[in-house]
Amino acid sequence: MITKARKKGAARFVMIPPAGTKEVMLAGDFTNWKTVPMQRQKNGSFVAEFPLAAGMYEYKFIVDGRWTADPDNTRWSMNPYGTLNSVAQIC
Repeated sequence: MITKARKKGAARFVMIPPAGTKEVMLAGDFTNWKTVPMQRQKNGSFVAEFPLAAGMYEYKFIVDGRWTADPDNTRWSMNPYGTLNSVAQIC
């Protein structure tokens, strides 16, 4: 899921993975599809914040090495590999 971050002009990406998940990464067109580690929170979720200007962005979570669309976001776009990317609209 995507929410407003505490810093102005930033977006906060949150993933609540299945129990036992060891690592969650984030990749998107705003990272040139390079994976970025997300920080584990006390409640078991993983969080990453990015400064993003208004616009549309595609992204995916990588949960223990497996590329996954955001389960809390119903906006998707087909990618060149025949799978779905999540789409974030930042206002």
